Amino acid sequence: MPARAPEAAHEYRMAELADAAGITVRTLRFYRERGLIPPPRREGRIAWYDERHLARLRTIAALLERGHTLTGIADLTTAFESGRDVGEVLELGPPTEEEPVRLTPEELADHFAGEVTPENLAAALDLGYLATDGEDIVHVSRRLLDVSAALVREGVPLAEVLKAGARVREHAEALAALFAEVLAPHVTDGDFQRLRPLAKSVVEAELSLALDRLLRGTGG
Repeated sequence: MPARAPEAAHEYRMAELADAAGITVRTLRFYRERGLIPPPRREGRIAWYDERHLARLRTIAALLERGHTLTGIADLTTAFESGRDVGEVLELGPPTEEEPVRLTPEELADHFAGEVTPENLAAALDLGYLATDGEDIVHVSRRLLDVSAALVREGVPLAEVLKAGARVREHAEALAALFAEVLAPHVTDGDFQRLRPLAKSVVEAELSLALDRLLRGTGG
């Protein structure tokens, strides 16, 4: 049988897009003027919108429901669009033991209720915790996402969590370099991955002992 031709991407005129998004044409025009949605494709005097525009409008509606202002959403959009894409952040590729997590902007807002500010988003993008993939956000590590969200629920501001993450990153890079320096004269390249769990165990044990000493010293 002949190959089936791919379906053309669905496009909307302004009134059709507004109807699909459940807003007025006036509101849609206002969002476009504020830069909250990308410019449409123009064909003569006709402006054509696509599914990306509809997804963005639904994200705006969801963020408004979560208490964000239009100014805040515009700032978030600017930070989001200036971030590195997932290909750049994960450019080293395997090996990795971390599981990336794909999130919509509203799902990210739900993880950190009230804490997803333009400043925090920019800091997370700079750290490489977050990356962009089309209209989605990718967190590079499910473990880091879960721990960060848990700390925020315990009352630690997300800005402080991100600052601590940057400091931990510096020490972690130094520890990784230390193990590479120690192991390099004695193992082949393939053995580095095999010995990775041993390096992690040493760090986890030393951190546990350090916490014991800290808690004893503070009477905790």
